[in-house]
Amino acid sequence: MLQEHAKIVQFIALADEVKGRKKLQKMVYIAKKIHFPFAEKYELHMYGPYSEELTLRVEELCEMGFLAEQCVDKGSYVQYRYNVTEEGTSFLEMADSPHDNLAVCIELMNDKSSRFLELVSTLLYFDELDKEAQIAKVRIVKNKLNFTEEEMTNAFDFIAELQRISVQ
Repeated sequence: MLQEHAKIVQFIALADEVKGRKKLQKMVYIAKKIHFPFAEKYELHMYGPYSEELTLRVEELCEMGFLAEQCVDKGSYVQYRYNVTEEGTSFLEMADSPHDNLAVCIELMNDKSSRFLELVSTLLYFDELDKEAQIAKVRIVKNKLNFTEEEMTNAFDFIAELQRISVQ
């Protein structure tokens, strides 16, 4: 019944901590795109792919006491941090075991910036297009971020690295 909720708690447990709502959105989306079994539906939004379902699940998990959400004042903005609580750890007993490589993928993603994950997730959103068309789309929908050629190359290399260790 709460299997999809358990997957999100498990995801954050494997990450140990996720810093930022945007980062969590991008990490789950990327994991889904490389064939890990996440059910949330996504649509293109201001900061790249976004899932209202994921936002609601995280809110519910916080209300149920399975996740802790801390607000950290960064001066010009507030950053949210997510951790699994003791109750959340107990809740995980009902979850299926994660795929062995999920923890590796989460660790790789969690080490990246939100900006970089926004680029990667947006490229993956347009993954039915060829590489040049993907880049062109990103340059249109993310024109204010001025991604460099080096960032684009690094993003495609990162996608390839994740795909090599994904579920497939």
